[in-house]
Amino acid sequence: MRFPAFLIALLMLFHSPAYADDASAAQSIIREQTQALERDDAASAFGYAAPAIQELFPQAEAFLDMVRRGYTPVYRHQSFEFGEMRVVDGKIAQKVDIVDAAGVAWQALYTLERQPDGAWKISGCVLLKAEGREV
Repeated sequence: MRFPAFLIALLMLFHSPAYADDASAAQSIIREQTQALERDDAASAFGYAAPAIQELFPQAEAFLDMVRRGYTPVYRHQSFEFGEMRVVDGKIAQKVDIVDAAGVAWQALYTLERQPDGAWKISGCVLLKAEGREV
């Protein structure tokens, strides 16, 4: 059986060194921001946010307060596991499975954008409770 050319190209994309480098970079940035949040290191956590996010929260402490109030499962959790990642239009979408401090399962979808200097920054995070999943 022959694979259509677009399937071969898609497989090559997901196994290309550039894709692997982007995946590694995205996960590293998300992990490092999460570790900064665990330490209540507002300045470091804020540093991983894209400029548009930093404009919304011009002070690192305001950013940390927003995370504490609106993203509690990210701020304090039992587990944090990376899922599927995609690159779309030069942006990264990274799924993360989270179990919060109370044992409730969540799924986060992080988006990252490449900056003019080549670095990836977190441009957003959507957090959804995983229906019917408690740990």
